[in-house]
Amino acid sequence: MRKVNATDVMAQSKFNRFHLLVFLWCVYAIAFDGYDIAMYGVGLPLMMEDFGLTAVEAGAVGSYTLIGMMVGAFVFGPLADMIGRKKVLAICMFLFSVFTLLAGLAPSITVFTIMRFIAALGMGGLMPNVISLMTEYSPKKNRALIVATMYCGYSIGGILASLIGMYIMEGFGWRVLYWIGIIPLFTLPFFMKKFPESLSYYIVRNQGEQLASILNKVDPTGNYKATDDYEFASAKENAKGSPVKKLFQQNRMISTFAFWTAVFCCLLMVYGLNTWLPKIMQASGYGLTSSLSFTLVLCVGQIGGSLFGGYLVDRIGHRKVLVSMYFIGAVTFVALSMTSNLMLLYILIAIGGACTVGTQNLANPYISEFYPKEVRATGMGIALGFGRIGAILAPILVGFLLAANLEPQNAFMAFAVPSILGGIALLFIQEKYGSFDKLGMEPKENLVLNQSAVK
Repeated sequence: MRKVNATDVMAQSKFNRFHLLVFLWCVYAIAFDGYDIAMYGVGLPLMMEDFGLTAVEAGAVGSYTLIGMMVGAFVFGPLADMIGRKKVLAICMFLFSVFTLLAGLAPSITVFTIMRFIAALGMGGLMPNVISLMTEYSPKKNRALIVATMYCGYSIGGILASLIGMYIMEGFGWRVLYWIGIIPLFTLPFFMKKFPESLSYYIVRNQGEQLASILNKVDPTGNYKATDDYEFASAKENAKGSPVKKLFQQNRMISTFAFWTAVFCCLLMVYGLNTWLPKIMQASGYGLTSSLSFTLVLCVGQIGGSLFGGYLVDRIGHRKVLVSMYFIGAVTFVALSMTSNLMLLYILIAIGGACTVGTQNLANPYISEFYPKEVRATGMGIALGFGRIGAILAPILVGFLLAANLEPQNAFMAFAVPSILGGIALLFIQEKYGSFDKLGMEPKENLVLNQSAVK
């Protein structure tokens, strides 16, 4: 019986049709996450008029929704490492679709908030599992760029929400944004049929047939068989114990807290901008359509930062790129509060998008791969769950700033503080204790050991 390390086969593979299938489904799923976050900010000016909300009340509703995302991340991240990431993704997509539609039909702000909270449970659980799966199914050589490119789906969703707001919302009202959220429900059967479960799930459960099928698609020359030993015994041993406890074992405690701090800071900026950017620009004298164009530019910057940053990460490493982006973001936010030139505002907001969502896009595979493969969804989920505390605080904090009779653009200055703190936190990451996949010899030489056949 030959012994095969499935994770290493995947790490040393070359991007092909199978990787593309996983990539496209992940892009599709994460696009609705970005759409969900952006649509609240896009529809907020009209929704505030419809429900008669103050800035503080609107910020509170946004924060209540984000509490749902935090709970979803804490619950569905560890759950996925136990029952499978594909199953959890399906549950998350169902929750988001059904309850986003119901939010769009809500007769009152109370019902709206409850529906948004339940939908947010799905969004909170979706993100860490999509990231973990894409990290697991990406070739190591271009992993950072692939995962960052996948996460551009988040920004595509934000762009879609902005375009709907600019060209459709004024005619049909803010509710149309939420009605569109039902789309994933209709595609769920195709997802269940085509999307693979995680490798670690198959390995822990001794499912050699499924592993062989996947690895033969990844490496057609490998001739993998269901009877091969995919290191089932060691995988079962590694899977024992509490997934959460493992985040702090083997000298990972300092890095875990550093990741939590960095994600907290980044999501505070991301959700503060996504929720309030249109309203800030509208209060600064720009019309509704013009103010929504800033959200569009923000999303374009997010994509640019993700792609260029992913290219740099694959060459000089995650930490150098991420720390630089946090500090560039701090300078950008200070500059945003001090200029009124339209073209310069567009440029700075694009850079702000690159240094917030773009930064988080690059941090996600860094965090996921730092932890052992059997707890990667847990590590990513807990980090994002802790980061959601920053996301929860952001809408209401910015709401208080806008209610304090300050110049609206001065609110940008507040984002410089978490940007600096996030960069400092990443300096404490101890990469030598991470479980990063490594490239070695060719798979047939290094990953497959021929042993005597079992009779």
